[in-house]
Amino acid sequence: MSADAKSDDIFKQFKEDVNMTASELEKWLKTEESKSVGQDSGDGTSIGHKSGEHIIRILHKKKADLTPDDEAHMHKVHSYVSRHSAQRPSSDVEDSRWRYSLMNWGHDPLK
Repeated sequence: MSADAKSDDIFKQFKEDVNMTASELEKWLKTEESKSVGQDSGDGTSIGHKSGEHIIRILHKKKADLTPDDEAHMHKVHSYVSRHSAQRPSSDVEDSRWRYSLMNWGHDPLK
């Protein structure tokens, strides 16, 4: 597979995983619910919250302007969303930490 085909696959998968718009994600990241979940990255901000900020930057770019760092993050988003989605609790998820964590990564499982 060529590098371009691999980039296309990562881009396509990212677009499927990230079902929140940049503005929805920006608004979400400002909420207390968003800030209440996730593993601390060492500076008081969760890893997922930092990921959400990077996702917003990616969503504002044209595909041709994506950097190797952006592509690596898109792959990380896909891995996280796939892994975390598989752990869906059997209870109502609307107000769950599980959903809030996914939303920090740009994926709302209720959409």
